[in-house]
Formats: sequence, structure tokens, C-alpha cells
Amino acid sequence: MGKAVRPETKAGMGSEELKRQAGEFAVRFVEPGMVVGLGHGSTAIYAVRLLATKVKTGELHGIVGVPCSRAVEEEATRLGIPLTALEERLEVDLTIDGADEVSPSLDVIKGGGGALLREKVVAQASKREVIVVDESKLTPVLGRGPLPVEVIPFGWKTHLPFLQELGAQATLRLAADGVPSVTDQGNLILDCIFAGGIREPHSVAAALDARAGIVGHGLFLNLVTDVVVATHTGIRHYTGRVDGGRAW
Repeated sequence: MGKAVRPETKAGMGSEELKRQAGEFAVRFVEPGMVVGLGHGSTAIYAVRLLATKVKTGELHGIVGVPCSRAVEEEATRLGIPLTALEERLEVDLTIDGADEVSPSLDVIKGGGGALLREKVVAQASKREVIVVDESKLTPVLGRGPLPVEVIPFGWKTHLPFLQELGAQATLRLAADGVPSVTDQGNLILDCIFAGGIREPHSVAAALDARAGIVGHGLFLNLVTDVVVATHTGIRHYTGRVDGGRAW
């Protein structure tokens, strides 16, 4: 595991500035000719925008992006980033994405923005998965907030007692207008609260993976290679698996 700190980060900055610094820091890992996964969310978008600038100036030539959501696809197209699809490029060199929570073992919860299924497919195809966050996303135990679980619409209520048996209180995610939120794949999201956090994430992930009708969940375990954290005292870069230890 390695850690780098950039001391010029200023104290007193707001969360949006920290997000920008984390997202832009990760772009330094991108090299010409790479296939780059373009993450969804308020932190990853800063990486997408800087990447677009470097593509336009020719600093990063030969780059093609794999967007993790339709919204990112639209933004990347608007910004002029050449795009490809996983059906055409089965392996992604580097993905830059955000997270809702990051544990000391570099496992994360994702899906607050609703793109968890596509994000996980891209992450699994990536040689390097770089997570960019501000320090508020660090947590000693995953599950301080909701764990998103993506389900097909058919029979979605049958998952509620199953999730309760796992220790979760699940609620259907609603859009701003009060109707159920629908993912890019046409599915629904159940936001699951685990009292006291998720103490055994691998067991929970295995149970969710085995359940018919559940097509994805926000536990990204053993997928992350790098975490870039913007703090008020500097940028911290954690790399590699911690193997039962703690990154911080």
C-alpha cells in the first residue's frame, strides 16, 4: 500500500472544492491511448471534465471512454471525449469513479446516483479502479448510510422480507416527483439501512448475489485498486489491497 500527500490543499475549503481536487488528481493516472471508464457522480464528473480538456489540447491522445451511465455518456459526448462500448473493448485500462462510503480495507459502497449496475460491470472489466472522494466519505464500517440494491420490477416487494432477514430495512427509492426511480436498465432501487452498519459485507454480498431478481448491489468488494481522498490537509492516495489491515 502506498500513500502520497499533496500539502498545498488549503484548510477551510468546501466539499465541492475537495471533490474537484480529488477528481482532477486522478486524471494524472491516465496515459495516452488508454480505454478509460468514466464514472458517474458529483466527484467523478470533475475527472471527466479535465480529461476532456486534455483530449482537446492533445495532451492525452488516443483516449476512448466507456461511460458508466447515460448521463455521463451525454456529458462526455458534449465535451468531445471519443467513446466506445464494452462490447467493442472488453478490457478497460483505468476507471475513475466516486463512492458513497470507503472502508479502511478499500472496499466501497456505491449507487447513491443510481448507476451501480453499470458501474460495477465497468469496474469488473477494469485493470485499475480508482475511487475519488472527499474525506467525508471515509468510514470505519460500511453501511453508515443506505446500501442500494437494484431489482427488476417484477415481484420487487418479495425482496423486502428477504432483506429484513439480512438485517436491513429497505425502502423503494423515489424520484423527485414521487414516482419510483428507474435505472438506465429499467430497474428499481431499494435503499437498505443496516442498523449498526454492515459487519460482514462479504456475507451480505454473497446473499444478494444469489437472490433471483436482484441484479446488482452497491457493495464493491475486492475491486478497488486506488482511493484518492481530498482532505483539508492534502490529497491522500491509497493503493493496493490492505489484506485485513487498515488504510488509515
